[in-house]
Amino acid sequence: MDGAPCLRVSQCHTQQLRMCLQSRGALDPSLNLLKDPDGTVLLPISPSCVSQLDLHSLRSMVASDSTCELVWSQAKKEKGKTSGSKLEKLLQDLLVSHGERWTEEMRADLPRSFQRHGDLVLLGDGCFSLPLWKEMDGQLWSAVAEGLGAKRLAKMSRISRDGFRSPTVTMLMGEHSWVKHVDNGIRYEFDVTKCMFSAGNITEKLRVAGLDCTGETVVDLYAGIGYFTLPYLVHARASHVHSCEWNPDAVEALQKNLEANEVSDRCTIHQGDNRELQLCDIADRVNLGLIPSSEGSWPVACRLLKRTTGGILHIHQNVTSPLPNTASIPAINDAAHRVSGKKADREAWRAWADDTANHIASLLRDISGASWLTNIQHIEHVKSYAPHVHHVVLDLECRPL
Repeated sequence: MDGAPCLRVSQCHTQQLRMCLQSRGALDPSLNLLKDPDGTVLLPISPSCVSQLDLHSLRSMVASDSTCELVWSQAKKEKGKTSGSKLEKLLQDLLVSHGERWTEEMRADLPRSFQRHGDLVLLGDGCFSLPLWKEMDGQLWSAVAEGLGAKRLAKMSRISRDGFRSPTVTMLMGEHSWVKHVDNGIRYEFDVTKCMFSAGNITEKLRVAGLDCTGETVVDLYAGIGYFTLPYLVHARASHVHSCEWNPDAVEALQKNLEANEVSDRCTIHQGDNRELQLCDIADRVNLGLIPSSEGSWPVACRLLKRTTGGILHIHQNVTSPLPNTASIPAINDAAHRVSGKKADREAWRAWADDTANHIASLLRDISGASWLTNIQHIEHVKSYAPHVHHVVLDLECRPL
């Protein structure tokens, strides 16, 4: 995820939450607080503390209709605390040794954000694009690695359109591209040139880890390298997880990760298109973690639910809400229909959830020949992609009548 992790909060709760984060050592002192035009404030979080961030605890400290969500932002460094100053100095010296002069254009061409996976740093696309850098090649990457405290470097150019959302990554320095990443006590291993690590889903992975799935059979329809499969197995204590994934590179990483976390005996991998999955009537819980929409696999998820007892669907979706107006949007505070996020977006989330619940009920009736009750248990806000475009998760309880 590009940018710095930040906690977006209502202005009236800024000081309270800032002090709380400081006391927990989670506030990043090297970044400025930012105020958004909508009146909310971004509190920068230390990247190493994101996986331990307890959003439910923080939200309990503020009013139910107040903003408190994790986002990624291009936060600005405090004066005198620029971590890029070491990199900049090394590159200035490199240019001088080549008889070149440092310019503002070169400074603007430095990486503004990057991903760190152990000793490997993955640079974004918008840096080192000037022709001058190409003349330095090996010396350049040695200087960048030293400036960023890395032993290996790679650069991402774009996301492939191969249907697998494979990254287009070039190794710049280092002998191999496999990396290790630890999130919430779970070990992930993957090849950065073939798989992406979805750091922006950390809050949802933490929420899944907090579920009690003892004795349950779970189906993860979009497993990837195990983003949700592993929390279900390691922390939520699911009895068995069926993991579906059609990208062979992700399947290879998933197999390694199951073994690394010693849970491979409780997981069955189904490689291929989940719409062709032959399983049915086995699941207590189905995870549909695909965005912008998993609607293409809703019929599969319905077939998977146990016919006699039903279960819960966790449906991911990117929901676009209209620009806010002056009309009052009622807060949803009751426990059965908790909604996290800003008032201006809640109405759109709830409208989508209602439509989805009705659609799922219709699918279940067509598949089973009997009537089902669908109940919206919870709507979770995961992150914002743009103003009024939000990744949300619907927890939908489905029970046969």
